[in-house]
Amino acid sequence: MGIMDFFKKARRQQRLGRSYAASIVDRLTKDWTTTNRTAGAELKTALKPLRARSRELSRNNDYARRFLKMVGSNVVGPTGIKLQVRAREPDGRLDKFANRHIEENFIKWGKPGVCTMDGKMSWTEAQRMMVESVARDGEIIIRMVKGAAAANEFGFALQFLEADHLDESLNQSLPNGRRIEMSIEFDAWRRPVAYHFLDKHPGDEFYSLGGRTYTRVPAEQILHPFIIERPDQPRGVPWMSSAMLRLQMLGGYEEAEVVAARIGASKMGFFTSPDSDSYEGGGEDADSNLTMELEPGVFEQLPSGVSVQTFDPDHPAGQFGDFMKTCLRGIASGLNVCYTGLANDLEGVNFSSIRQGTIEERDHWRVLQRWSIEHFHVPVFEAWLVSFLSSGMTTLPMRRFDKFNVPVWSPRGWQWVDPLKEVNANIAAVGAGFKSKSEVAAEQGRDLEEIFDALAAEQELAEAKGIDLKDEGKGDENGGENGKNNKDPEADEDGDN
Repeated sequence: MGIMDFFKKARRQQRLGRSYAASIVDRLTKDWTTTNRTAGAELKTALKPLRARSRELSRNNDYARRFLKMVGSNVVGPTGIKLQVRAREPDGRLDKFANRHIEENFIKWGKPGVCTMDGKMSWTEAQRMMVESVARDGEIIIRMVKGAAAANEFGFALQFLEADHLDESLNQSLPNGRRIEMSIEFDAWRRPVAYHFLDKHPGDEFYSLGGRTYTRVPAEQILHPFIIERPDQPRGVPWMSSAMLRLQMLGGYEEAEVVAARIGASKMGFFTSPDSDSYEGGGEDADSNLTMELEPGVFEQLPSGVSVQTFDPDHPAGQFGDFMKTCLRGIASGLNVCYTGLANDLEGVNFSSIRQGTIEERDHWRVLQRWSIEHFHVPVFEAWLVSFLSSGMTTLPMRRFDKFNVPVWSPRGWQWVDPLKEVNANIAAVGAGFKSKSEVAAEQGRDLEEIFDALAAEQELAEAKGIDLKDEGKGDENGGENGKNNKDPEADEDGDN
């Protein structure tokens, strides 16, 4: 090493000592970007292919499809995020008549054929459509149609539009100081004031015949839910974006292993002879290469002068399973879900590990439930309530809108992997005053008032039938049958009992 090289190395080490190592550009990091652009600038060219590839994966990749269904089933659940209205009288008592009246009519509006403009979805299906579309495409457009155009007695319905109706290439400055960015018109404070929709879906086969025409719709008619990851971000990014490349590569690798295994299982023999005029073979491809089909138990005759070099593929390799697991763990991390749930792999899972993974994943689902409520359920209910109070279907006055606009949304809950321990823990927490019964019910996706109503009805029915329920359901204080304390066999191996 020359003297100049020595000084260069010393200066570089000096720079590393007073800077961030990850900021250094050298032969190891020169392909690592150092350019900063706005969120909009990055999305203008990347969003369209990201969305197209995310949709393709959701159609043809088992794990991507599994992820989307996990989103729908865990965020929305089988019965949707339920509405409870908590309007109160001036003295603080619940206005039971108004609450029940509003809830019953919202359920009526949520039936299939009423709540959406296409007449195909129920309110529960609409919730699932929203969250799964945002997970797949990064965003969705929901137009709130009011008045006679809604074509129902409530004068309110939802129209779902794919994000493709917002043209990423529509970017311009307006004379009034506003700016259109990726088809969304913003004011000086970056607040959306209007959306410029393509009249036709760009994927429509007739799209190119009519050219591009836009319709401007005020922002107050539009819901545009997406996860905001950066300030001033105008559009949403597919949730699978960081895992998409690995999903695609893993799918191709798995396909190659399957094909190689089929080839290995279709070992063939060949006949050779001095005169091979009778050879027909499999023909030739476009480049005049000989081809032959692989089929188990078939022997073919080779043409004169042609020899065979043996090919004996050993696939899938012995490390195939471990390699797949390693890749899927990385994919699960990118999707923010538990590996065991994404891969349907419970091999080697013990009680402690599945409990820890389940707790972390459920916290993530709760975050998404809250996001869905704030960006979809709350604005939809508010708009519906305005239409309902002014529709003539109710005697509830519009001037009391603020009184009635007190929804409580109850997302789905989950049963624990060890229900006995959960029940005992909740009993102890409620008894010590650390938790209320309402909180316990909410964790399971239920409403305490509904539980009490059901218990009261059950008690009334039992009394009518002459059945005494006083001694029912007490159980043993140790949680076992007949006074025995039953241990969890799975917990023993981890020392949980």
